[in-house]
Amino acid sequence: MRDAYPTIQAQAAEVVAIGTGNRRYAQHFVTERRIPYPVLLDETGEAASLASIRKGSLVDLAGPKVALRSSQAFVKGHLQGHRGSRPRQLGATFVIGPGQALHYEHLDPDAATHAPLSEVLGLLERLG
Repeated sequence: MRDAYPTIQAQAAEVVAIGTGNRRYAQHFVTERRIPYPVLLDETGEAASLASIRKGSLVDLAGPKVALRSSQAFVKGHLQGHRGSRPRQLGATFVIGPGQALHYEHLDPDAATHAPLSEVLGLLERLG
């Protein structure tokens, strides 16, 4: 999302990340990853729960698929950052708005599978 942020803004859209840690963790994440968009905090997990984002099992977090994709990312120079206060929390991607319309929802099935950026960007282009 960071690298696509200018493209997303060009579609009159905004990215907002919601982190699992505390303020110190979020500041470190923003600095370490050079995040240009707002990062909110869900320290208690209430937002994740309301959005039906589940916590991962051992296989979801460290199974063969995750290990393979982690190795591939490492070879490309990507490193795992610090974990938040809820390391089992899986991620999700939503496209909301204009208004309160939910246009896209992707609940990550494991720690290695995220919403395809091409899908999100294509949707934004169609909505634009």
